[in-house]
Amino acid sequence: MSNPVLVEVLRGAVVESAHRGAVSVFDADGKPVWEIGDTTRPVFPRSAVKAIQALPLVESGAADAYGLGDRELALACASHSGEPAHVELAAAMLAKAGLDKSALECGAHWPSSHDATIALARGGGTPNALHNNCSGKHSGFLCTCVHSGIEHRGYVKAGHALQDMVRDVMQSVTGAAHDVDHCGTDGCSIPTYAVPLKNFALGFARMATGRGFSPERAKSAKRLLSACMAEPFLVAGTGKADLALMHAAPGRIFVKTGAEGVYCAALPELALGIALKCDDGAGRGAETMIAAVLAKLLRSDEALAAKLTQLAHPPVESRIGAKVGTLRPTAALS
Repeated sequence: MSNPVLVEVLRGAVVESAHRGAVSVFDADGKPVWEIGDTTRPVFPRSAVKAIQALPLVESGAADAYGLGDRELALACASHSGEPAHVELAAAMLAKAGLDKSALECGAHWPSSHDATIALARGGGTPNALHNNCSGKHSGFLCTCVHSGIEHRGYVKAGHALQDMVRDVMQSVTGAAHDVDHCGTDGCSIPTYAVPLKNFALGFARMATGRGFSPERAKSAKRLLSACMAEPFLVAGTGKADLALMHAAPGRIFVKTGAEGVYCAALPELALGIALKCDDGAGRGAETMIAAVLAKLLRSDEALAAKLTQLAHPPVESRIGAKVGTLRPTAALS
């Protein structure tokens, strides 16, 4: 099945490029609300499912034991831009568990924030694991290990007790088997599993409503999504699409990007979960897709829909900042 073109890129009035993709919107009862393209094809969710992967941090009691609030829980679900606030908070989380950056096994890279990279280099510094966009998630993993009495060394490896916990919660929430035949390694070195796109949509509908969860899990899921919506800067960073989308409707929209053109989202007021994949892995295509999907689902709020529609038409700019084109959703998303 060939997925349809969902986004066109115009230079002037001419379509220069196009992005194909698939979209799945589910309710918490397992009913499809809106589907485009092949939503049964297994995809790696990458970082889009960090909020589900953070459930053991709360359910184990680690979050309460270490006094983690909205800021820390948002960072545990983040793909942050490596700005000072992100780096400092990740270090503080580790300190609560008696650890430091040497315990992180996610690897190091320069901050995705241009300003943070320039400041770090100008000061003669080099990036460490705290600058990794996944350091908040990994700090949460380490807090879970220490609180639960699990040996934390090697926590990123398949078969480690922590990764077994993460896999089990992913299976339970999405309703899809996470098996060795569909297992890969994510950029931060933990296992990632390819499952049908529609299962991620179902999973986030459940996260948004707690439907089908135990009371404890429902409370934990609500706590994590609420923390992300309360602290979207810590989930993303300056200038990031996730921040702009959650700022558009504070407390009403949860979104999380993942590498290779994946997005997951939840709309608690509508009891809906969303998952999409831009086939070519382009972030610009996925960002336009999710903004357009949100605009359609929230169209009854005309002012909000207008904001989201604007975000779904980002400009193409020249090197001097002049608008020379635009991205636009196709009719399939309208």
